[in-house]
Amino acid sequence: MSTDAQHNAKRMSLIVTKGTLDWAYPPFVLATTAAAMGLEVSMFFTFYGLTLLRKKLDLGISTLGNPAMEMPLMGMHMKMPNLISALPGVDAMATTMMKNLIRKKGIASIEDLRQAAVESEVKMVACQMTMDLFEFSREDLIDGPTIGGAATYIENATRCEINLFI
Repeated sequence: MSTDAQHNAKRMSLIVTKGTLDWAYPPFVLATTAAAMGLEVSMFFTFYGLTLLRKKLDLGISTLGNPAMEMPLMGMHMKMPNLISALPGVDAMATTMMKNLIRKKGIASIEDLRQAAVESEVKMVACQMTMDLFEFSREDLIDGPTIGGAATYIENATRCEINLFI
């Protein structure tokens, strides 16, 4: 890309803070869509969002604190009340239901979306402080992300027209 094109390109940054299956979709869908539309995109993975950069993903769903959660079941929508989260196995059941729904509807996996982000040259930054806090090493992460801190994110975000916190 020429210097003029780089200067005139629109940019988007995302802070990714959640690492559950349902919270993994929005940042990767938005990042890959924006990249496909010609935006320069960067993603800053911090706290539990950092787990989305691990080589092996084992993402689940938590029904706790998610009163809007409904799952299609037998032609209806089943609400998941917060109280049900206290029962053993509910999160595993919700995770299985969500994974089956994703597969049935032909939705791309998080691994596929993450690979699409890499192929689309989305800049991914793993938070150094979070890596230190949770004792992650560079070898725990997929190839591609750089390592940086809050200053890295802020330096980039000040040049972006769109900044999202997810």
